Amino acid sequence: MILDEVLIPDNLRDVKFLCNLQQCKGACCVDGDAGAPLEEEEIGQMEDVIDEVLPLMDDAGQEVVRTFGVYDYDASANLVTPLKSNDECVYMVWENGHTICLFEKLHNEGKIKFVKPVSCQLYPIRIIEEGTFEKWFLHYWNICHPAYLHGEQMGVHLFVALKAGIVRRYGLSFYNRLLIKCGLDPQNT
Repeated sequence: MILDEVLIPDNLRDVKFLCNLQQCKGACCVDGDAGAPLEEEEIGQMEDVIDEVLPLMDDAGQEVVRTFGVYDYDASANLVTPLKSNDECVYMVWENGHTICLFEKLHNEGKIKFVKPVSCQLYPIRIIEEGTFEKWFLHYWNICHPAYLHGEQMGVHLFVALKAGIVRRYGLSFYNRLLIKCGLDPQNT
């Protein structure tokens, strides 16, 4: 399906998904070969709040940010969040047995406006540029298996679980039209 120059694979219409931190422990902030994708405008937003975030980071994360800055590049020269030497995102800490994003923590406490990278809010959807279009694809990763099972058990559609990220990036009108195209009622999300 195509919606406002966004190519959305038809197989996403039926995907159920709901993060289950008790099962995965937030492994998406720990595992992987690169940090979370960043949009260029997010760099300035992160720089604006780094003074609030830095004191909450562990020593290894602080060292990376002080040495290299708030972002890094992956092997394809795309902007990503920096990683510590143990491959953990510099912006995460462990609380109650699972990872917590420091941006999100401070945002939820009303201390900063930046929520977290939008790619984190949209995960497991990843976005690639394809000409003038953006193309969504589902990043299947075994660590998210509990989230697919949890989504099935709870009857939560992927797009409903990712509402905040979709609305943040594309707007509420886009989100509502997306749900309608998938046969879902926007009023019940």
